Amino acid sequence: MFPLDWHDPKSGERSSGYREAGYLPQAVVNFLALLGWNPGDDREIFSMDELIKEFSIDHCSRKGAKFDFEKGKWFNHEYIMNMDDNELAQLFKPVLEQHGVNPADYSDEYIASVVGLVKSRANFVSDLWDQANFFFQRPTSYSEKDIRKRWKPETPELMRQLAGLLDNADMEDVEECEKLVMDWIDKNGYHKGNVMNAFRLTVVGECRGPHMFEITRLLGREETLARLNAGIENIQVPAQDA
Repeated sequence: MFPLDWHDPKSGERSSGYREAGYLPQAVVNFLALLGWNPGDDREIFSMDELIKEFSIDHCSRKGAKFDFEKGKWFNHEYIMNMDDNELAQLFKPVLEQHGVNPADYSDEYIASVVGLVKSRANFVSDLWDQANFFFQRPTSYSEKDIRKRWKPETPELMRQLAGLLDNADMEDVEECEKLVMDWIDKNGYHKGNVMNAFRLTVVGECRGPHMFEITRLLGREETLARLNAGIENIQVPAQDA
């Protein structure tokens, strides 16, 4: 009931299994159970105990079941969303290793906090890397599209001011840190979107990711300021936009 990775001994062709593709066993069981059976209402997510308790042959369809691949991904997403962050972090560690990151360099608490912030955007455990890589690797390049949109000639000076402000900020207190920055933006009449997106660009490498001050809380002051200063030094306004 759980298709595995298989190599054809004659042709050498490989068929990727559900486990290897990143499907969680409990999500596959839940999905398969509903292919030919329904509980009589609109519920879709069940634990194994609930499936055993609720199952009745009377609610099995006589018609052929339709396998919906996208629905399978939805089930997997729901199980990832509902999984304990600490458990999910353990599943994510091999993915980190595949990308050259040593999980031992980070605390379990840190990795769990990271996956907790990004798991809403993942269908599979492997998707977490694309959503969270900047928590483990400092940007070495910056999105050209976002530079053109968010980085203006005056931006480096704004980022220097922001760096000075954050140098004395309590990064652990997300609400207080955000208030400090928002008050500074309002007091100086700066454009919030321009400032915050440029800030995100320096820290993440592009304008994406979860709440900015949750990112900086996990990265900490030293790493956040290092990324800010690296962005100031390395991000250049395209010549035609200068």
